[in-house]
Amino acid sequence: MDYFLGRRPSGATTDSKVDLGMIVRDIDELVVLNDEAHHIHDPRMAWFKSIEDIHNRLKQKGAALSLQVDVTATPRHNNGAIFVQTVADYPLVEAISQNVVKHPVVPDAASRAKLTERQSAKYTDKYTDYIHLGVIEWRKAYVEHEKMGKKAILFVMTDDTRNCDDVAEYLEGNYPDLQDAVLVIHTKNNGEISESTSGKSKEELDTLREQANAIDGMDSPYKAIISVMVLKEGWDVRNVTTIVGLRAYSAKSNILPEQTLGRGLRKMYPGGLEEYVSVVGTNAFMDFVESIQAEGVVLERKPMGEGTQAKTPLVVEVDKENEKKDIDGLDIDIPVLTPRVYREYKNLGNLDVAAQGYRRVEYLQFSEEEQREIVFKDITTGEVTHTTILDTAGVADYSSVIGYFAQTIMKDLRLVSGYDVLYGKVKAFIRDRLFDRPVDLENPNTLRNLSEPAATKTLLETFKKAINALTVQDKGDTEIRDTIKLRQTRPFVAKDQGYLIPKKSVFNRIIGDSNFELLFARFLEDCDDVVSYGKNYMAVHFKLDYVNADGDIANYHPDFVVKLSGKQVFVVETKGQEELDVPLKMERLRQWCEDINRVQSDVIYDFVYVDEESFEKYKPTSFRQLVAGFREYKEKL
Repeated sequence: MDYFLGRRPSGATTDSKVDLGMIVRDIDELVVLNDEAHHIHDPRMAWFKSIEDIHNRLKQKGAALSLQVDVTATPRHNNGAIFVQTVADYPLVEAISQNVVKHPVVPDAASRAKLTERQSAKYTDKYTDYIHLGVIEWRKAYVEHEKMGKKAILFVMTDDTRNCDDVAEYLEGNYPDLQDAVLVIHTKNNGEISESTSGKSKEELDTLREQANAIDGMDSPYKAIISVMVLKEGWDVRNVTTIVGLRAYSAKSNILPEQTLGRGLRKMYPGGLEEYVSVVGTNAFMDFVESIQAEGVVLERKPMGEGTQAKTPLVVEVDKENEKKDIDGLDIDIPVLTPRVYREYKNLGNLDVAAQGYRRVEYLQFSEEEQREIVFKDITTGEVTHTTILDTAGVADYSSVIGYFAQTIMKDLRLVSGYDVLYGKVKAFIRDRLFDRPVDLENPNTLRNLSEPAATKTLLETFKKAINALTVQDKGDTEIRDTIKLRQTRPFVAKDQGYLIPKKSVFNRIIGDSNFELLFARFLEDCDDVVSYGKNYMAVHFKLDYVNADGDIANYHPDFVVKLSGKQVFVVETKGQEELDVPLKMERLRQWCEDINRVQSDVIYDFVYVDEESFEKYKPTSFRQLVAGFREYKEKL
């Protein structure tokens, strides 16, 4: 920006003698980029008039605005009609279904029936039921998110500034956990913080803006925010878990349902975890919010109030607060060994691709039109989705195609050097060995053959296996580097799902990747010879390096760790349907147990593989009976 506009002024910008508007109007070519542009086409707005004036001045010079790009989360008029100039729209229903934002949750019919507007001239007395329900929902969410070091935020919307102050006073006076923790923001009709209503100085208003934007942080004293309107879109707070609406909206307010919900939709956690925002309020407010269903958004309904569960992601943690558990006695030690498998970066010049078993690909004859086809593949599956004929497609350079394959192989195997050597190997393989005959690389028909799935798959898989066979090595020995203690596992969040409340585990919940894992956990609870057990969650960080079916180095996470006594621990792998890598994983697990028992003798480590079909067929009644009957993979391969 300094290049175009000069250095940033050191003094107050309002005192600047340079008129930025005049500078912009002197430029002959301009592109306008508008963020939060849903109101930009209101002719009454100064910004609209400025753009119009700039455009008219350019027209006087025989030019025009080169391009205007408007970006907004709600490209719609107040009546819901989409802007005619919309090029691309990503509706809220897609964002929710694709788990980009939180899922809105509203009270079910039974819960709403319990809420009444009381006959009172005082605003907070009239809406006591709604405020109280919002606080209950917020409290439940607060407890769960606090375990993860996150602070849940309560957001209340009222109908005018006087009632805004009334609600804030009511919250602080009736709920001890909200005393001195309520931030009141008076806004104008456009969602900007109001200066006139608050009567605050510029410095105080700046502080207020900072407090509103920093409310997510645990160091902020505020847990609730009260406003007349939704704050403007620049308010990028993520931790709103409960919205309480004590006002009705209409088209005159220039607000859409998406904007009302939007202040609470930003997700708190990374990854694809399902998160929720509870929305409660008066009938008029809820009718307004539920109008979003016309867009295809599905609002989940659930019981709310005292005695109901919080609608939050599940928090799995060590059950330290449970006085009935002896966490020390339930804890399990898992030794961490130095890696056995490693990649030795040998000279790729020794690579012998021909030694790998593979089937040569049939060389097909394509027409000139087919040779001009551009092939599109699904980036997740690699399958061809469609092809397009490109009339302007000239003859592709075979060197760039070979280079693409070489770079793909290096990226997949995390190779940092050797491109030149690998390029030559790939080139020779395509020319002499990939197809059922030697081919001419400069022939367009050859390049079209290389876009066929069979050719691509054979080429990449053959090279990966050959490189892995050359570079992946086993040290043959190992030593204990560290010890994992289950009781030191940090809390983590998981999607809302079925779970088991355990008595024999340090964890507060046992969740599983399948129903079979929960059934097996139930079995462990009932086994008299099991002292304790734990699900090997990713947060435990117990993993083994092994060589997978492709010959590459991968990580394997066993399912359970079971302690029979202070002297014996079993690692358990459960499977519903056997996978290609299972024998390799089990061989590595057997080897790991042997290594552990060789370098220490305090505890004997063993393993058992449990398949669902046999488990349901034989129904063991004790863990020792299970170990005696399930012997698969116990012998060395």
